[in-house]
Amino acid sequence: MSTQLKKLLGEKKAVIVKQWFEQVIDTYPADTSLFLKKQKDPFANPVGNTTLEGLNGLFDELLGHTPDYAKMISLLDPIIRIRAVQDFTPSKAAGFIFFLKEIIKGHADISEYDMLREVLVFESKIDELGLLGFDIYMKCRETLMELRANEMKNRTFRAFERAGLVKDS
Repeated sequence: MSTQLKKLLGEKKAVIVKQWFEQVIDTYPADTSLFLKKQKDPFANPVGNTTLEGLNGLFDELLGHTPDYAKMISLLDPIIRIRAVQDFTPSKAAGFIFFLKEIIKGHADISEYDMLREVLVFESKIDELGLLGFDIYMKCRETLMELRANEMKNRTFRAFERAGLVKDS
């Protein structure tokens, strides 16, 4: 990324990340969203705290010259994991990543050709992050389904065992 966009986004990082955080939190039901925005105590609000910390780190990684995909995954995983457990659809669980595109366009003057080109390069990094988010979501959902299937097998076995239909070997 060239220095012009990087400098601009670096200067506006706090505002951009705050907007991104608020848009992510707005994907939750209204009462939950209000709580997540208002509660600043990280122990009382682990979802909000995890989300804000992750977005801050992800923004820093996107600003970097070459993104560290392992770092991006480690920052994105807790956010997506929370959303996967809360039964968000895949598009809703990872879709928040793409909110950043519109936020960036609101802060960069894309009427200049050079700035537009830089924004498009930055957006391609956001697209890659979105794909990573989808991969994380799918892995989380697979794990949840395996856990549910194993729990169902265990319940069935215990029910048969109590009924005397199977013997423990």
